[in-house]
Amino acid sequence: MKVNVEIDCTPEEARRFLGLPDVSQANEAYVAAMVKAMQGVGSLEQLQDYARQIAPMGQMGMKLFEQFLQGGAMMGGGKSGKGG
Repeated sequence: MKVNVEIDCTPEEARRFLGLPDVSQANEAYVAAMVKAMQGVGSLEQLQDYARQIAPMGQMGMKLFEQFLQGGAMMGGGKSGKGG
């Protein structure tokens, strides 16, 4: 038996229903800080260095994220000759 349930609600309604905290003010502060910091970036290299610094866990976090993306591409991104 297969049952499908569709719920039509806004993201705000879903957040409240699931009991998740409202982080909109924190998000606005974070975005404002990013905009302010990016105004001083003059080149792509500076932007990349800055992104590495603010990434969760710094350089190690970026490497883990790259490995995650590469692993996903290997697992399901390519087509194989096998049926499935």
